[in-house]
Amino acid sequence: MARTEFYDDPAAPQPNSLVVAASAVVCDDSGHILLQRRADSGLWALPGGGMEMTDSLPGCAVREVKEETGLDIEITGLVGTYTDPRHVIAYSDGEVRRQFNVCFRARVVGGDLTISDESTELRFVAPAQLEVLDMHHTQRLRLTHYLEGRTSPYLG
Repeated sequence: MARTEFYDDPAAPQPNSLVVAASAVVCDDSGHILLQRRADSGLWALPGGGMEMTDSLPGCAVREVKEETGLDIEITGLVGTYTDPRHVIAYSDGEVRRQFNVCFRARVVGGDLTISDESTELRFVAPAQLEVLDMHHTQRLRLTHYLEGRTSPYLG
């Protein structure tokens, strides 16, 4: 299923769903950040996805990272909340989503890096190399907030 992201675009379709989601900035011991190239958009992004009825928000991040990358993680903190109504995601099945995303800090505790059907590539990226990757600016905002080393989470 294809996905198109809009931001502050008057031509964007009107949302027909609100989805609670979690994502995670997962770092290795060298400080490199785990990113996936999404199969549905071709853009680089943090691993994450929609919360299920049986999930907690941290549990959602743990489950999604495992499903999308094969890695087991431990949540270590909170980057922020991302709820900007100008960010709309349209899917080819007709869903037009406004997303409420909570982004966590995490570290790898096990598993094996494995590409899922949701991504075409997985990579641990040095922070200095992030700017050359093609990603939606809402993903880049989360990474910026993480790299700032904020003492309190972003609330937006």
